[in-house]
Amino acid sequence: MISQFASWHWISGAMPEPVTRVEVFYMRTMKRRSFFGSVCEQIVYNVPDNVRNIKDYEPRPQRFKTEEEREKFLLGISRRKHARSFNANFSPSSLYSTLTFDDDHELHNFEDAKRIRDNFFRVLKRAYPDAVIFFYLGRGKSTHRIHCHMVSEGIPKEFIAEKWKHGSVKRISNLRSHCYYDGVDHGQDYTGLANYLFDHWTPEQGGHRWKQTKNAKKPEREDPTEVNVRGGYSEKRPPRPPRGYMLVETKSTQYGYLYFKYVVVPPTDKRRSSPKLPDRLVS
Repeated sequence: MISQFASWHWISGAMPEPVTRVEVFYMRTMKRRSFFGSVCEQIVYNVPDNVRNIKDYEPRPQRFKTEEEREKFLLGISRRKHARSFNANFSPSSLYSTLTFDDDHELHNFEDAKRIRDNFFRVLKRAYPDAVIFFYLGRGKSTHRIHCHMVSEGIPKEFIAEKWKHGSVKRISNLRSHCYYDGVDHGQDYTGLANYLFDHWTPEQGGHRWKQTKNAKKPEREDPTEVNVRGGYSEKRPPRPPRGYMLVETKSTQYGYLYFKYVVVPPTDKRRSSPKLPDRLVS
């Protein structure tokens, strides 16, 4: 921070002009990486030099013009948090299940659906304490009937099918090893599926958008480091990928920071479903 002071100017027969003080704040450019599953995200942002706690500083608008703008911002935070946690916990060995209610067990409100969900949760966790489960409720687009989606790690298909007593198990399948976005193979990047399940929630349900086990892994977030690159970074000039990763997305956000997304380079032999996560280089 620099303070500039105007000097006194004396004019014959006149009072001196008041001192004016101009506050000038320098901005430091920082970058921070987060790793979750096969995905790495890096953001580049500016921090005013008067910010002391750089580690926890988050780029965000100083004020929202409307309440709708504020809610949209918070929804985006929740969506990204969910996708990161989803990618951190699941892989091609994980199972994606769709559970429905038959006519004898048809539900008409989400209070009953949540009660059945919680009971089913307990059955699964009692048998497999180390399992990781993400559970979602929703309504069918055409039938409007309540149904469930579950993504799990560490529970056999047969046990899920056996213990679901309320209707049919429409599908139980492993997550893909190769996920394509706009024709590009992102490997084990499950952001698309995560967002699809996140959007199943409706205000009718109330409460949280999903239920997950407490033992779910958290994304790894590195401490921010200062950028010392001549010319800085831009969408056309991104930071180099960590070793074993490739760049798949760049964008400049309305909140004043640059966003870069990398994924582990998928194996060319598609029979290999679980590539080893590479060692990382600081870039």
